[in-house]
Amino acid sequence: MEDKKHENRYRDNIFVRWFLDNRFSIVLLNLLLFFLIIFVFNKISFVLNPFWTFFNAILPPILVAAIQYYLMNPVVDFLERKFKVPRLVTIIVLFVLVLGLLIWIINSLVPVVQKQTESLIKNWPDYWRDAQNSVNHLLHDPRLNSVRSNINDAVADAQSKIFKNGQDSVNLAINNLSSAVNVVTMIFMTLLTAPFVLFFMLKDGHRLNPYLTKFAPNKLKPSFASLLHDINYALSSYIRGQITVAFWVGVMFAIGYSIIGLNYGLTLAVLAGFLNMIPYFGTFISMIPVVILAIMDSPFMLFKVAIVFMIEQTIEGRVVSPLVMGNKMNMNPVTTILLLIGASAVSGLWGVIFAIPVYAVIKIIVTRVFNYYRTISHLYEDEFENEPDNDDKTLTKE
Repeated sequence: MEDKKHENRYRDNIFVRWFLDNRFSIVLLNLLLFFLIIFVFNKISFVLNPFWTFFNAILPPILVAAIQYYLMNPVVDFLERKFKVPRLVTIIVLFVLVLGLLIWIINSLVPVVQKQTESLIKNWPDYWRDAQNSVNHLLHDPRLNSVRSNINDAVADAQSKIFKNGQDSVNLAINNLSSAVNVVTMIFMTLLTAPFVLFFMLKDGHRLNPYLTKFAPNKLKPSFASLLHDINYALSSYIRGQITVAFWVGVMFAIGYSIIGLNYGLTLAVLAGFLNMIPYFGTFISMIPVVILAIMDSPFMLFKVAIVFMIEQTIEGRVVSPLVMGNKMNMNPVTTILLLIGASAVSGLWGVIFAIPVYAVIKIIVTRVFNYYRTISHLYEDEFENEPDNDDKTLTKE
């Protein structure tokens, strides 16, 4: 009886009702703590700068190795689990196969792409001159007399902006030769160290989850291990899915462009495959040079390019993406588009590339923390009273 009276006095306390058991107050306190942490880290940024420099130096090889790890690790795990093949043997065989594939690409595809790229750069002035002649011919059409002045102003403004941006780019490149040397050095070091990082990730990566889990408190070890599993699942699904879809997009465009006889088809198909790594917008960006070249060729070529694009989009949207990606990321298309727009404004191209996986990881962590908070907070007691017992109130697979 005394305990109940004490509990009732606790719940009748104004401080408890208005602060500890008030959702609005809890949200405000959490926001205050969040911005306070940001403020403190901003004030001690000089202490963190060496760590940030170190992180930037090791990030590229780790990132390259991680992408290859998610592509190769399923093979290593499958052969070890199904046929008892030692991981070291499978890793060595995969390295030999990848090396052979790289040699074949360098000897077969790179010369063709290089030749087409050089030809495109060489002939681009002719294409540009033809485009200018077409625009001038269009401007002298009698049917455009009423709007000719506006069109001339728009064309002149566009030309001046293009020329200014080109000059700025050249000046920036000249003034940042040291940065270019640093970039080349970073690429060389990444290519040199990434295979070693990848080897040890494939060899010991399956032990990472148990190793990190042992640092968690005993009560939280199952939840923490499940959290790491969900993060790994989301990242692996996204990376493998995006690369697989990008590969087949490049193959489909290569076949389509070769059938219709489009100039520089292989180079444009490779470009489409790489840009497809940018969700939603990549394929349309890759179509810009295709449309320009098709217009310079003939209206019928533009029609054939449109047919190839529609066929590729149909196969990708109805067959490739559902089979490869499915609904593993569990993201609304509107959320994805808004996320990409915001990430591009904050971090440019890198923000667009990494926005979705970073969002997926943050979503998993926040959802897990929130679910844990629900179980220990008095604010959600009424919800749990109406819910059936469920041992796993954790995040559904991303």
